[in-house]
Amino acid sequence: MKFGVVTFPGSNCDYDAYSAVKHVLGEDVEFLWHKTTDLLNSDVIILPGGFSYGDYLRSGAIAKFSPIMDSVIKFAISGGYVCGICNGFQVLTESGLLPGALIRNDHLRFSCKYVYLKVENNQTAYTSASKPGDVLKIPIAHGEGNYYNFEGDIKTLEDNGQIVYRYCDSEGNVTKESNPNGSINNIAGIINTEGNILGMMPHPERAVEPILGSVDGLKFFESLKLAFANLSIGG
Repeated sequence: MKFGVVTFPGSNCDYDAYSAVKHVLGEDVEFLWHKTTDLLNSDVIILPGGFSYGDYLRSGAIAKFSPIMDSVIKFAISGGYVCGICNGFQVLTESGLLPGALIRNDHLRFSCKYVYLKVENNQTAYTSASKPGDVLKIPIAHGEGNYYNFEGDIKTLEDNGQIVYRYCDSEGNVTKESNPNGSINNIAGIINTEGNILGMMPHPERAVEPILGSVDGLKFFESLKLAFANLSIGG
C-alpha cells in the first residue's frame, strides 16, 4: 500500500501526514509536488492542510488548477482513493469532487483546538476501524471550516449516509455548543456516493501519538490499511 501526499505552495500539514503514514502507520509514502502530474503509483492520495497558494480568492480555489490536480481528479473519478484534510477538503469542493462549500467560520475567527467527532458512518474505507457512534478527539485549525450546502443537497447527504463525521461533545451529543464553526448539521466530514473520496476539516494526522494529546486520529489511517488489506485478500 502506498500513499502520496500532495504539496502545494503554502501547505503546512504535508509533513505531518507523511510522518503519520511512514513513522506511525508504517506504510510507504511519497511527496507529490504540485507542478508534477505523476502520482507515483500511489494507492491513496492525501490533500493536506495549510493555505494552498496563500488561499487567495477562496481557500482551495487556485490549487484546483495546479497540474497535479488534473491527475488527482482523473484518479478519483476512476475510483482511486483521495482524502482531503482541512485545506484539502476545501480543494475537493472547489474541484467538484465533493459537494458543497467551506465558508468562513460563523464567529469569524480562526479556530485552533481539540474537538470531538462522532463517527456517523463506519462503513467506509476511512472509518472501518471505528464503531458507529465512536467519539474521537481530533484537533482543528481553520478559519473557513463552516460546511455549507443547500437544504435539498443536505438531505441527500443524510439519506445516503455520506455524512461521515459530526462535531459533538465528549459524550457524543451533537449540539450547537459543540459545533466550532457553524457547519450545517454539525458536519465535520463527508464522502462521495462511491465511497472513495473523503473530505474532513479536523486533522487526524495531528492525533496519532500520545505526545500530541490524542491517538484517535490513528483510526483514520488504520481504517485505510484495513480496507486495502481486505482488497488484497479479495483480489
